[in-house]
Amino acid sequence: DVVIRNVVPEHLDGVVHKLRDAGAEVFESDDAIRVWRQGPLRAVEVQAIHYPGFPTDLQTPFCALLTQARGESVLQERVFEDRFTYVEQLRKLGARIETNGEGGTAVHATRAYVHGPTPLQGTEVRALDLRSGIALIIAGLVAEGSTAIADFYHAERGYEDLTGRLRALGGELCPQE
Repeated sequence: DVVIRNVVPEHLDGVVHKLRDAGAEVFESDDAIRVWRQGPLRAVEVQAIHYPGFPTDLQTPFCALLTQARGESVLQERVFEDRFTYVEQLRKLGARIETNGEGGTAVHATRAYVHGPTPLQGTEVRALDLRSGIALIIAGLVAEGSTAIADFYHAERGYEDLTGRLRALGGELCPQE
C-alpha cells in the first residue's frame, strides 16, 4: 500500500490503466496516487509508446512487477531499440522471460514474454542504466535472500533519497562494501 505524492495523475493514465488490468487497486487524487493490491497479480499486455501512452521508461520496472503476475505477460517496446538488454539481469534472479531478439537474446528485441509468477532468488546483478537499476531493485526486494546490485549509482542518480524512500517502504538495504 503505497502513496505517491506530487504527481499529475492524468500524466500516468497508461500506467494506472495497466496497474488496474494487472489487479492493483489505484486511487487517484489531485496530486497523488495510492496503489495497493488485495489479490494476486494478473498477466497483462503492455505496449510502450510515446506520451500519452504507456511510458517507455516505466516498461522496465513494470517487467519486474510482471514476474510476479499469474500467466504470460507481453511487453512490446515501440520507442527504443535494445531496451530489453536488462532482461538477462532479471533472468539471473530466476525470472522466466523470453525475448524475440536475435537468437532469443535481447539484442534488437521488440517484445518480451514474462512468465509468472516466478519465485525470484537473490544473487549478484548489475544495473546497466537508471531504468534497469530500478527494475533490479524491485526484483531484489521480491527475491528470497540477498541481492547485490553492482553499479547501483545508476538508480540513485535518478531519484532523490532513493535508499531512504525504499527503507521507508520496508525495504531492507545494506550499503555496498
